[in-house]
Order: sequence, then structure tokens, then C-alpha cells
Amino acid sequence: MHTVTVMRTRGFTLVEIMVGLAILSIMLAIGVPNMKAWVTANSAMAASEFYAEGFRLARAEAIKRNAVARLVLTANATSGQRDWQVDLCSPTPTVACTSNSGTWSTPSASNGNANAADFLSVNRSAANLLGSGQMTLTTDSATASAVYFTPLGWINTSLSTANKLKSIKLAPVTADAFPTTSIVVTLAGIVTKCNPTVAATDSRRCPP
Repeated sequence: MHTVTVMRTRGFTLVEIMVGLAILSIMLAIGVPNMKAWVTANSAMAASEFYAEGFRLARAEAIKRNAVARLVLTANATSGQRDWQVDLCSPTPTVACTSNSGTWSTPSASNGNANAADFLSVNRSAANLLGSGQMTLTTDSATASAVYFTPLGWINTSLSTANKLKSIKLAPVTADAFPTTSIVVTLAGIVTKCNPTVAATDSRRCPP
């Protein structure tokens, strides 16, 4: 006579399920806000790099092609932030490249100069940046929307336009959501990311 051993598969009791759900709820309550804060901070960092890239590209193309370059900001209706576009222009003995003169490239046509004949304006959309409900963008003044680089990569100080752009400030709408960051371009055309809210002796402070 053989003895048959019956194995029973034990399930979860209601108490065990309730305890598991309670632990999961606590973990979610702690983890989700931290995850959202991390995502927001990284999105703000990406936004600062987005604008720094525009300044760097304009300067690099001016030097590379021995031309005048400009970075122009325009409003983005989706995010409430600013798109940017880099254009090139080659001055002639009779016509300088300014906001009101010269033949500038566009996204669909170059400016016709030999140094920049293959260059089409580069346009980047800010539609995917943090919206204006989470991040505010301010420039030097309400009209500041463009910066011009000489063929040597320096800022063109001879332009007497009202829309000169020297810096872009990105700040959180909710306090402490992420650090305030400014993207500043120096007279030599060098781009710096800094924090305008820290003490003057702090190394993260923006240049004067």
C-alpha cells in the first residue's frame, strides 16, 4: 500500500494583502513627489542647456565662416517660452549686417556668401520645455531678443538696437522647485551658466 502525499498551495490571506497594499501606498507617497521633483529639476537643467546651445552655435558659426551671426528669440505659443534661431550674414563694404540691413540667411535659404553658401538658419523650438506655469523666462529687458556676433566671435557692441540680448534667466514659479539659472554671454562671446541669486562671493554667481 502506497501513501500519497498531498501538497497544498498556500495563498495570501486578506490581512497579508492589506499589509502589502499599505506598504506600497507608503512607498508611493514618498517616492512619487521625489520623482516629480527630480524630473522637474532635470527639465529645468535641459532648458538652460537649450539656450546655451543657441549662443554657442551662433558664435561658432561666426568664427567658422568668417561671418556675422545672430541669435534671435521668438515666442513659443505652446510652452510660453522662447524659440531660438541662428542666422548668418556677410557684410560688404557698403552694407553692414545689422537688425535692419544686410542679407541674412533663413531656414530655407542661405545668404549667398561663399563662406556661408551652404548654411541655412538653425531653428529650435521650445515647445517641449517646461511651461510658463512651472518656469519663467526673463531677458535683460522686455525688448531684448537678439545678440550679434562678429566674425571673431565677440559680441558686436556697435549695434545700437533696443533689443540687445545679454542674458536669459530661468526661474521656478514655485519656490525651490529647482535652482534659478542664468545663461550669460560675455563681451568675448563666452557663454556662462550661473546662479544670479547667490551671494556675490559665491563662485556660482553671475559675472557683472
